Amino acid sequence: MDVDLSRRQLVRWRTAIFTIFFVTGLGFASWASRLPAVKVDLDINDAEIGILLFVAGAASIVGLSLANVMVVRWGARRGMFLTILAFSLGVIVVGVGVQFLGSFLVASIGLALMGMGMSATDVMMNVEAAAVEQASGRTLMPLFHAFFSIGTVVGAGIGIAMAALQVGVAWHLWIVGTLVLVAGLLALRAVPVREATGDEVAASAPRRERLLRALAVWRDPRTYAIGAIMLGMAFAEGSANDWLTIAMVDGHGQTEAMGAIALTIFSVAMTVFRILGGPLVDRIGRVWTLRILAVTAAAGLILFILAPSLPFALVGVALWGAGASLGFPLGMSAAADDPAKAAASVSAAATIGYLAFLCGPPVLGWISHQIGILPTLWIIVGLIIVSGLASGAAKPIAGSTVGTGHPHD
Repeated sequence: MDVDLSRRQLVRWRTAIFTIFFVTGLGFASWASRLPAVKVDLDINDAEIGILLFVAGAASIVGLSLANVMVVRWGARRGMFLTILAFSLGVIVVGVGVQFLGSFLVASIGLALMGMGMSATDVMMNVEAAAVEQASGRTLMPLFHAFFSIGTVVGAGIGIAMAALQVGVAWHLWIVGTLVLVAGLLALRAVPVREATGDEVAASAPRRERLLRALAVWRDPRTYAIGAIMLGMAFAEGSANDWLTIAMVDGHGQTEAMGAIALTIFSVAMTVFRILGGPLVDRIGRVWTLRILAVTAAAGLILFILAPSLPFALVGVALWGAGASLGFPLGMSAAADDPAKAAASVSAAATIGYLAFLCGPPVLGWISHQIGILPTLWIIVGLIIVSGLASGAAKPIAGSTVGTGHPHD
C-alpha cells in the first residue's frame, strides 16, 4: 500500500469502489433489459441486433487494451473519470439514437462508447478493488463483484418497470446514464491518489520500453494459468446467462416461465456466494476455494444435464451458480497480487475472461444446433474441470496479504 489511510478513509475508499461496481452493473442491465424495445423502435431483426451486440463487444476489447495505458499514464482515479464519462454518455446516446432519431448508426456509436467505457472501467475498478483488499488485509473481491451483480438485478428490475409503464427507451437510459455519471464521479472523490507503482513509473520511460513492459505480462505463464481459471468460469457463467432458459425449454421440456425461474435461481445462488465468498477464502485460501467451487459447478452442471425430473434440474442450477460465482473475481484478485504490474495483469486476465463471454455464446449456439443444447453443455463441464486444475495459479504471491487462508483482523 502506497499511502497511509485512516480507518475512515479506507471505509470511504471501499464504499466508493462498491458504488462504481454497482452503477456499472446498473447501467449495463438497463440497456440489456430494453433490447425488445430497441428492436421495435429501430425496426430491425435479430441479425441486426447481433450486429449491435458485436459492436459493443468489439469496443469492449479496445477498452481493455486502453485501460492499462490509461492507468500507466494517469492512474486509476483519473482514468476512471474518463471511462465512466464515456460509459454514461454511451448509455444516453443509445437512448437518443433509438427513440428520438431512430438511427441504427447513432445507436451503434453509443454502444461503442458504452462497451469501451465499461470494459476499461472494469479493469480499473478491479485494480482499485485489489488495492483495497491489500490495504484491508481481507478478501473483498467477491463482494465487489456481488455489488455488480446486485446492480444488474436492480437495473433489470427498473427496466421491467419502465417497460410496463411504457416509458420510452430514451428517457429511461437518459435517467440511468445521468445517475451512473453523477454517482460514479462522486464516488471517485473518495478514491485516494496513490504513489506511483511500477506500472506508473513506467509511464516516464521511452515509448519502446513502455510497450515492452506492457507486453511482458503476456510472457508470464501465470497469466495464462489465471486466464484458464477465468476462461472456464466465464464460460460457466456466460453459458447460463445465454442458454439456461433455452436448455430448460428445449432440453428438459419446461415452460418459458420455468426457464426464467431457473435463471433467477442461478443468479441468486451466484450473488449469495459472492457476498459470502470473502470469509470463505480467508478461512481456507484462494486455491482451495476455487478447487471446491469448481467441483461444485461441475457437479451441478452434470446434475442439470442428466436430471430425471424438474427438482433435480433446479438443484443442479443452484449448485452450478454457486460453483461459478467466485472464479472471475478471484482470478482478478490473483492477477492484481503484484501492485507493480497490477494494471497490465488485470487487463490481460480480463481480456481472456471477456473473450469467453463474447465468443462463448455464438460458439455454443453453433454446436448446439448440431448436437442439441444439453449435450453441448458437456463442453462447459470440461472447461470447468480445466479451471479447477489450474486453480494452483491463484496462490498468492509473496507479500500478498489476502487469499492465503490465514484470517486477518
